[in-house]
Amino acid sequence: MKIGVGLDQRLALAIDGYEALTDTALAHGYESIWTNSMAVPDAFHVCSAWSRRSKELTGSPIRTGIAVIPAPKSWKLESLINQAATLGQIAQGNFVLGIGSGGAGPAYWESAHLPNRPIAVMRDYVTVLRRLFAGEEVTYTGPAITLDHERLPQAISGVPVYLAALGPQMMQLGGEVADGICLNWATPEQIAWSDAQVRVGAARAGRAREELTMSMYIRVCIDDDVAAARRAFGVQVLSYGLARPGVDRTLSYRGHFGRMGFDDLFLELEERRSTGTPIAELVDIVPDDLLLQVGYFGPAKGAPEHFARLAGGLDEAIVRIITARKGIEPIVSAMDALTPAKIRSAIAG
Repeated sequence: MKIGVGLDQRLALAIDGYEALTDTALAHGYESIWTNSMAVPDAFHVCSAWSRRSKELTGSPIRTGIAVIPAPKSWKLESLINQAATLGQIAQGNFVLGIGSGGAGPAYWESAHLPNRPIAVMRDYVTVLRRLFAGEEVTYTGPAITLDHERLPQAISGVPVYLAALGPQMMQLGGEVADGICLNWATPEQIAWSDAQVRVGAARAGRAREELTMSMYIRVCIDDDVAAARRAFGVQVLSYGLARPGVDRTLSYRGHFGRMGFDDLFLELEERRSTGTPIAELVDIVPDDLLLQVGYFGPAKGAPEHFARLAGGLDEAIVRIITARKGIEPIVSAMDALTPAKIRSAIAG
């Protein structure tokens, strides 16, 4: 299993701060550095900074990745291709582009000016991106994308395309057409279920599951102030999992958490929120053992063992860092606590 580190915009760093953490990531033995689709600083620029700095230090760019870009709504295809292909050149084949639908439901797809056919739309994006990155000339017609003899003007070092997936149909699509799958907030049982769905899609396309990489952010908040760490971690769980008013609870992350057994609790939390209870108080209601099914909060001691249990079944586990305090120090503390060597030692028992 590969082990990477994930740094996102919630850490509130300027681009120089992200770049400086390259040194720490390399010193700690991480095999990749990932970010999400950030606004400022832009994710492509952050990955470029990591690639350039790591090349200065070691002679070769560290593998970087964006997980994930909400491609259909946020990017025109041409702009996405140009950005990813350019970063592919800078990274010399060590960049992964993760894409996802970015939302669900009729209102979302209407706002994206696309049909409410998420599987068909994401099939278009993954298929076209992979073929262009492979240097093919592409003619393609689908519900989201139409191309007529398009190809990239310059050769690039290949950019793998990973698909973000939560439900069974998207998992199967990933197994069929993508280079990898980006899971998120999944319990070990859900990872096993996801693997089975990916295998269905892979078999449909005559592929082996082992041809794909199953990757996931596992979020951690390392702090000796357990209450503060729990609060910071829990806020992120609920910000993903609670349904917005009026949104179908079977879709997106709300449906995902429901499939994992969180439904009754989340219904209660959504009812309390509707009467004005703030999210900080809602976090206090969530049982610790439920939060610890999808990540870790608390002191460094015990963190590698817990992370190792959550990572079972993955091809790549990414230490996605949450902090209870601002600044570089708590980020570095999390890296210190969860080096790949410590995680692998915990896996070995």
